[in-house]
Amino acid sequence: MQIELSHYLLLSATLFAIGVMGVLTRKNLIVIFMSVELMLNAVNLTFVAIARYTLDLAGQVMVFFVLCVAAAEVAVGLAIIIALWRHRGTMNIDSVRLLKW
Repeated sequence: MQIELSHYLLLSATLFAIGVMGVLTRKNLIVIFMSVELMLNAVNLTFVAIARYTLDLAGQVMVFFVLCVAAAEVAVGLAIIIALWRHRGTMNIDSVRLLKW
C-alpha cells in the first residue's frame, strides 16, 4: 500500500482543523499559541507534500520561510505571554481583552 498525496492533504486538513478549534474554543494563551503552531505545521506538511508530488523544490523553500516566521512568532509571542503573566498573574484570554483601546 502506497501513501498518496490525498492522504497527506487529509492529515494536513485534520491538523489544521484541530488547530482552528483550539484557537476558537480555548481560553489559555499557551494552548492558543500551541494551536497556532499546529496550524503552521499543517501548512508546512501541505507544502512539502505538494512539493514532493510535483517534484519542485519551491514548496520546501516556502517551508523554510514559514519556519522562520514561526520562530519569530515564538520569540515575540512568548515574550508577550511572560509580560502578561508578570503583570496580570494569569494566562486567561479575558485578561488580554482588557488591553484593547
